Amino acid sequence: MTQAPTPTADTVRRLARSLLDDGGAGGGAASAAGPDVRPVTEDGATWWVGNRHVLRLAPNREVSARRRREARLRDLVRPHVPVALPAGVAQGEWAPGLLCTLDTRLPGGTAEEHAVSAVGETDLAGLLTGLREVPARQAETLGVPRVSPRSLDALRRVAAEAAEQLAAADEFDPVRLRRLTPSAAVQLAAQSGTAVLVHHALSGRHLLVGADGRVRGVLGWDAAVVGDPAEDIAGLALAVGAPAAVRAATLAGYGARPCLRGLWLARCDALIQLSGALAVRPAPPLRPPRLRLRRAWEPIMLERVTDLGDGDEAP
Repeated sequence: MTQAPTPTADTVRRLARSLLDDGGAGGGAASAAGPDVRPVTEDGATWWVGNRHVLRLAPNREVSARRRREARLRDLVRPHVPVALPAGVAQGEWAPGLLCTLDTRLPGGTAEEHAVSAVGETDLAGLLTGLREVPARQAETLGVPRVSPRSLDALRRVAAEAAEQLAAADEFDPVRLRRLTPSAAVQLAAQSGTAVLVHHALSGRHLLVGADGRVRGVLGWDAAVVGDPAEDIAGLALAVGAPAAVRAATLAGYGARPCLRGLWLARCDALIQLSGALAVRPAPPLRPPRLRLRRAWEPIMLERVTDLGDGDEAP
């Protein structure tokens, strides 16, 4: 497979100027050579273009295909949700077979920078409600894949190994995971007939939050699938904390079991992610996975009052 070239500021500036001309949009601050461009990510895959646009460079053909689908999916989702989604301005190829997309820039910082307020939780509830209302078949006609729910019991076993590794590093008490017993994991399996459109990447960097705690926008729609709604509850638990995620899901009409399933998916994922980060040498920045672990393991009232039929060991 051909190696994608490394983008430079000059090549990105020329590309952005061409896309802005094609899309009929101004680029904000500009010079004779083209608009002002600044990298957003260290790998050069995403760039700010002026003050109003974002340029994304797909690294391979698979991502290119997902991003071609993304613009159509956002148009399908937009009428159903109370938060803003980026609008596509123009697209083209930045290398043979590799897509580049120019989108509008949404205001606000990320959920990694601003905490979500109580009113912001209602925004998240509206997002979850809206995703459930999007016709799944219509999303599938756009190419959104349908995926099967993950096995929580299988995930629990992998997380148990990760918890032991974290215990050896003095990062986690594995006794806490034992609250998710095999019987409880089986009872929290996804129910048939519950598949909906799932964002599937509700991370802190994809949630745009204002200084007032309101959720202003949602990015990252190229990972969307038709599948288990608990995955988005899990994503919110990692991004904004378990209590806020469960409150938002409850406001959206989800009952105890999908909320608890999402909670335990998030907790297991957080253990596996931190264990994986610790195993890398040299270790990557550990603050993000540690923060996700702390957020996912925040206690919630729901697990104290819900009986899954496993006696004192039930989560």
